[in-house]
Amino acid sequence: MNTLPRELSGLNVSRETVDRLHSFVVLFKKWAKAINLVAPSTLSEVWNRHIIDSVQIYALSPGPRLWVDLGSGGGFPGIVTGILLAGEGEGWVHLVESNNKKAAFLRTAILETGARASVHAVRIEEAPAMIERCDAISARALADLDLLMEFGFPWAERNTDLRFFLHKGRDYQREIDKALGRWRFDLVKHASIVEPDSVVLELSKLSRKPQ
Repeated sequence: MNTLPRELSGLNVSRETVDRLHSFVVLFKKWAKAINLVAPSTLSEVWNRHIIDSVQIYALSPGPRLWVDLGSGGGFPGIVTGILLAGEGEGWVHLVESNNKKAAFLRTAILETGARASVHAVRIEEAPAMIERCDAISARALADLDLLMEFGFPWAERNTDLRFFLHKGRDYQREIDKALGRWRFDLVKHASIVEPDSVVLELSKLSRKPQ
């Protein structure tokens, strides 16, 4: 039987969910040999560097929410969130990935794991016209905070309760300071359980500052 890594042992997940996560890891490693899904140097640490890093997003906002995952790439955190939602039987993840090869991988991952998700192979700027609303936005290793806010703002205008959950490295304060030049927002910094110098930034009540 597949077992959950020690770092996730405190989460209330079913054996079926654990099996789905393991199936995803196997599929990910297979596809990563052919297309560049993550930095090659991290392939040997898929569980620690990618799965656990992704699960912490869901742990910050559990339950059957409607997510948009921007620049889904190798499926982190979007596919992982979709797998965890499959255990709930509710909720959904809209995966936005313009690269056709990566989008094909994501569709295969959904089919093989039963993740509650769908793929939109479009540029991020086009996605708000296709996805009417969401409760939460996630993104990992995608863009500067200011640009991520720009990407997510159309959804923030439609849902005043929208929250962003964004992985950021040690330079996150510089990005926050830059974003404050154009945006108003509430911010909570969550220390990463994977990287000691990294954080997950939880943003809410996003609005533009008058120019």
